[in-house]
Amino acid sequence: MDLIIVDNETKARQFLDVHVQLNKDVPGWIRPLDKDINTVFDPKLNKAFRFGECIRWILKDSNGRLIGRLAAFVNKKYRSKGDTCKVGGVGFFDCINDQAAANLLFDTARKWLEDRGMGAMDGPINFGERNNWWGLLTEGFHEPLYGMSFNPPYYQQLMENYGFQVFFHQICYGMKVHDELRAKFFNRHAAVEKDPGYRSEHIKKGELERYAREFALVYNKAWAKHAGGKDMSEQQAYALFKQMKPLLDERLCWFIYYHDEPIGIWLNLPDLNQYLKKFNGKFGLWQKIQFLWMKIRGTNKKFVGIIFGIVPDFQAMGVDAYLIVEGAKIIQHHTPYVDYEMQWVGDFNPKMINVAEGLGATPTRTLTTYRYLFDRNAPFERHPILT
Repeated sequence: MDLIIVDNETKARQFLDVHVQLNKDVPGWIRPLDKDINTVFDPKLNKAFRFGECIRWILKDSNGRLIGRLAAFVNKKYRSKGDTCKVGGVGFFDCINDQAAANLLFDTARKWLEDRGMGAMDGPINFGERNNWWGLLTEGFHEPLYGMSFNPPYYQQLMENYGFQVFFHQICYGMKVHDELRAKFFNRHAAVEKDPGYRSEHIKKGELERYAREFALVYNKAWAKHAGGKDMSEQQAYALFKQMKPLLDERLCWFIYYHDEPIGIWLNLPDLNQYLKKFNGKFGLWQKIQFLWMKIRGTNKKFVGIIFGIVPDFQAMGVDAYLIVEGAKIIQHHTPYVDYEMQWVGDFNPKMINVAEGLGATPTRTLTTYRYLFDRNAPFERHPILT
């Protein structure tokens, strides 16, 4: 086998080709956009390069056939609650069903990470935010959501045989849009509604700067400490909202306020993969025209839950139910969507699992984040439960 560092455009294209060749015949696979993968490894476009570095390899057999790939990264901003050593990452793993080939990829990444002072590696993860390319698909091998990992089932055996252990499971939940909400949601909504200080509204594209500012306020109170302690600036939030704008459906994104202060958000987007599965990894002018036409025609019947949460001071007061019912009044009766699936919830986050299950949603798929400790005698601990 020939292990090759990706250091030019030809090898970068081969890095993309490995995934296509090994997954194209797997039922449910949707080819990611080439530009989305390339962006991860572009120092000009991926801000993670400010805090670390990465490397990519492709693997060929003796006949020159592409049989595997892997990336490794270090990021000083990457940490999980309870970490006792520096942790690097591996991701974008693809490999034929051959343990020796997988071991070569993982051994090479481990050495590269050890040389940079890491004591463990998590994988498969992204070189950047956790909302994309995070975790190995271990249950629910059907069409992935946009930016979600997809792989054949045997990858799990390759990783676990090498010695990776489950760090946490990532559970996705789904439901039919027109399923009736449980009575408790309406009861809690009615109780909250008695206080005139509460109100809700959905996003308006003409006021994205305001909503981005309010999003950052809620995010920093509700999630920042769970995401490695990183606050989100108003500028970062606005950049995120501008990026989402072409896909945004105003009726799917909701805020809740108390005396005009934002205290919760429910952010959903149409599933972009319902468009991209027709584009074979490309998104040039013709694909953009097709995308706009399909969007105008309302051909997309699925939307995705991106983020949901209430600031701590208003949790366990029924305002989550208030927000869901307010959104459902519009979503269930004035939109074309049929299916709803939530982005993953870590099994270390029982509060959000309770929200999903309380909504009546059921698990649709599981992804798994694995950890490999370089000291094989060190005690292994799973991700701690958030309280």
